[in-house]
Amino acid sequence: MGGEGMRRRKKRNERYLSFSARLPDDVKGVFAQSVCMVKLSSDPYDDFKKSIMEMVRTVGIRSWEEMEELVYCFVVLNSPDVHGVIMDAFLSVCSYHQSYLD
Repeated sequence: MGGEGMRRRKKRNERYLSFSARLPDDVKGVFAQSVCMVKLSSDPYDDFKKSIMEMVRTVGIRSWEEMEELVYCFVVLNSPDVHGVIMDAFLSVCSYHQSYLD
C-alpha cells in the first residue's frame, strides 16, 4: 500500500504546474506596483474582461494612456495564442467605459 500511495501522490502532483509572472521593467505609473496573477481558465474572454474591469476600478483608470498601458501589461504577460481574446475583452470594456476616459 505504501508504494501504491506514493505513486498516486506523485502522479497527482504531476498534473499541477507552478507559474510566476512579473511585469516588465518599463511598466511605470499606476501599474508599477501591481501584482500579476496566473490563472487557468475555461473561459479566457470572460476572465480577461473581469480582470480588466477590476483593474479599471481598483486603479482608477481615467485616461486612454493608462488603458493602453494596461493592454500592454496583459499582452506582454500572456501567450500570443490569447492576444486576440485580450484585445476583444479590452474593446468590450472600453466601449462600456468610453464615456469617462479622456
